Amino acid sequence: MKIKKWLKRTGIALVLLYAILLIPWSDGSSMYKAPPRSFYWNRDTQWLALEQRFQQAKKDTGATAEQLFNRANEMLLQLRQGNHPPTDSLYKELENNFFALAPYVAVVPVLQQKYIEYYKQLRYDVKHQSQLWDMNSITTRNRLYTMLYGMRAAVEETLLQGDGKFEAALLCSNEASVTPSAKIFGIEVHSGDLLVSRGGAEVSALISRGNDYPGNFSHVALVYVDSTGNAYLIEAHIEKGVAIANVQQYEADKKLRFMVLRPRTDLPALKSNPMLPHTAARYAYEAALQRHIPYDFKMDFVDSSAMFCSEVGSYAYRHLDVQLWKGLSTISSQGVVNWLHAFGVEHFITQMPADLEYDPQLTVVAEWRDPATLAKDHIDNAVMDVMLEHADKGAAVGYNHWMLPVVRVLKGWCWMLNKMGKVGKIPEGMSATQALKNQFVVDMHKAVKKETEALVDGFIKEHQYFPPYWQMITLARQAYQKLYGK
Repeated sequence: MKIKKWLKRTGIALVLLYAILLIPWSDGSSMYKAPPRSFYWNRDTQWLALEQRFQQAKKDTGATAEQLFNRANEMLLQLRQGNHPPTDSLYKELENNFFALAPYVAVVPVLQQKYIEYYKQLRYDVKHQSQLWDMNSITTRNRLYTMLYGMRAAVEETLLQGDGKFEAALLCSNEASVTPSAKIFGIEVHSGDLLVSRGGAEVSALISRGNDYPGNFSHVALVYVDSTGNAYLIEAHIEKGVAIANVQQYEADKKLRFMVLRPRTDLPALKSNPMLPHTAARYAYEAALQRHIPYDFKMDFVDSSAMFCSEVGSYAYRHLDVQLWKGLSTISSQGVVNWLHAFGVEHFITQMPADLEYDPQLTVVAEWRDPATLAKDHIDNAVMDVMLEHADKGAAVGYNHWMLPVVRVLKGWCWMLNKMGKVGKIPEGMSATQALKNQFVVDMHKAVKKETEALVDGFIKEHQYFPPYWQMITLARQAYQKLYGK
């Protein structure tokens, strides 16, 4: 009888505990009201015309491509003569001409290297011109984005129409540096360089695309090379906060792409102290050794008690009076704001990884793309773009409410692991509810992606070419509609 009573009471207690743990807790933060978004492409007609030109280019003699290259070089020389503000119509001509070349390059492999070399030169010159621009101006931001992001997108469309055997590393500008160096993926990097990268996780797609200017990068790491030549990457991870990785660990962490950015040697601060980037990197390295720095889900780049990935580089350089992200990142889509807020983000004027590329203080030294997964990168982006479209239409981040008690118990265990200096399954600073919401987004992305991949395969069989990004968006919309009917 005593055992039965004990079992009964234990069962009642467990049911009561489960019921208590089902009660949702408020995070205490208020919702941010997003301002109107400042940029949309709205150029579907142009993209479809380029696709038609691609189909026609398969029969073209090459004369059109030669004319476009000649015009491209004429405009490049014009750009190098004097200063051109972001309002100059020359940029629009350069941009349209660059896009117009892509269909011909896609069908004539021998033009690929010529196109890429032109891309590197034009990007360098545009960034050089932007040194005199107001980086907080909407006109400036729109111009830089359509040129720098748009040109890379065009190059990648041509790569995806080939056999996938292009070189992963693309050396761009040999910005001088006197700081110690090492090699990552065969590319020489220097102490103080910043590496912006894109991971393979679903959340990486959200970080790179959830921006007023959807980008290709979701993470930032700061390079530190010590006196013995050993290189380290200081970076903030959602799972464990600020951590230090060696080159082997960094390369082993799955990446779809990365870009090497280096402070210009003609910056006043570097003219006075050429070793400043190395000093900044060592400062971040020593800070990571001296104290545990948790991940900053709020994305507050001013408060360094916790840090997100962009903040690591910003914090290090700010210590030496160099403010990176000349133009702060803005998140003005209410749907994106709502989704990020569900994960604990509270600051929507901040420093996003992808936007570091547009900082005129930094030179693009090199790019690296994984040829085997470039298509995956594009599909991931298209799926996330469509999911965020529906977020703007009111689609909320849900979660399995009945799993909340279980995940709260798991969170308690992870909390104890964190106190012992270990990493738990649920990241430090992330609540049980946020963990379930994160899983909701991951599961949605996986489901839509699976359907989209099937539609991509069907497109390739029907049309005999890989779908360009605008077609991939259409396919992802169809996949989302099939699964969720909204």
